[in-house]
Amino acid sequence: MTQNKMKMLIIEDDPGLQKQLRWCFDAYEVVVAGDRDAALAQVRRHEPAVVTMDLGLPPDPDGATEGLATLRQILALAPDTKVIVLTGNQNHAHAVEAIGLGAYDFHQKPFDPEMLGLVVQRAFYLHALQQENRRMRQSQVDSPLSGVISRDAGMQRVCRNIEKVAPTSASVMVLGESGTGKEVLARALHQLSPRANQRFMAINCAAIPENLLESELFGYEKGAFTGAAKQTKGKVELAHGGTFFLDEVGDLPMSLQAKLLRFLQERVIERVGGHEEIAVDVRIVCATHQNLKALSASGRFREDLYYRLSEIVVTIPPLRDRVGDAALLAHHFKNKFCAQESRPTLHFSQEAIGVIESYPWPGNVREMENCIKRAIIMADGPQITAEDLGLSASAEPEQPINLRQVRDEAEYAAIVKALARVDGNIVRAAELLGISRPTLYDLMGRHAIKSATAGGA
Repeated sequence: MTQNKMKMLIIEDDPGLQKQLRWCFDAYEVVVAGDRDAALAQVRRHEPAVVTMDLGLPPDPDGATEGLATLRQILALAPDTKVIVLTGNQNHAHAVEAIGLGAYDFHQKPFDPEMLGLVVQRAFYLHALQQENRRMRQSQVDSPLSGVISRDAGMQRVCRNIEKVAPTSASVMVLGESGTGKEVLARALHQLSPRANQRFMAINCAAIPENLLESELFGYEKGAFTGAAKQTKGKVELAHGGTFFLDEVGDLPMSLQAKLLRFLQERVIERVGGHEEIAVDVRIVCATHQNLKALSASGRFREDLYYRLSEIVVTIPPLRDRVGDAALLAHHFKNKFCAQESRPTLHFSQEAIGVIESYPWPGNVREMENCIKRAIIMADGPQITAEDLGLSASAEPEQPINLRQVRDEAEYAAIVKALARVDGNIVRAAELLGISRPTLYDLMGRHAIKSATAGGA
């Protein structure tokens, strides 16, 4: 009978009040606890959406230290839980402190059952809205661009450019520092193109020795060299009809640059040791973290090949320049690795979030992913602390230009950072910014900030 009821936890050490509260909330599946250990056990077991709690818990029934400690641990275990504090008139200051720690609301003792019932009903409703919002965000993973997690305006422009270019036949060059997600965007481009049902073949020019790279690219005939026991197709030929991704194209040897240029011009290849021209229809997408124009000027990269490859250039901004994305990605990787490593849901301390936002991330998203995975494994308690991250902060303040521009930029940055810190929770973001929800929605509309993450591949 209770399986369809919403779960509620009552933390109260007085058996009489326990019974009274049970009777008041018989419309819900009610579980009770009389102390901190029992309360935390019930939170882990039942994951209740709403909790009512008395701050005066044993061994400090006349104070608030035990109750406040219990509140901290509940919100560390389940940050979305709505905790309603029940307090006597003399404990009003403690109730205000509890709200500061993250409690949803407080109610005076002796309580009015009808009024408390309305508060509890509203808490359940708000919790359900937030969960639905989260499910809607997660449902976007079927999008070809779902691998790109960002609210940064520059990164969203990159995603829109990928969507524009994908249906065309143009060769695309993706530029960006190591770890920014160049291959993610290349795969997104393929999935959004008419070639999506064909192969996506990738090769890293920096990872294969020069003497083997030609045969990897173009294949070889039987007997072409020692060990060539059979005819073998190269990656370009295997990608026929699909997309061929050349990663780290700046490391391509000069001898192969000429052969790649001929292929781009004629759309035919010759296998190593062969004399037959083979027509291949592929779309070329390349990526590099190097400055190819500078390499061309120094004679290390063919200028004519550069212009063949760069019909469309897409530049991915580094993570340090993407407003709000560091915290947003940290939450994403935290949720991913908690599930992967079978850890209970952890959350970041405020100090940890501060370090994440101020660290420059020279290794970009790849470094972020490794850092969060390590922190998930090494964290001892319910929180990920700054020490668990093992990073050192080094924030660089921006220089203002004019008042209007500074105000708009600061407003935009504050909103996306607040949304990132609370993992997209509109209510908590509004509270963090000190504004109402309608005001936050108005500002998000003004700055074209979406409530969900930017879609990508």
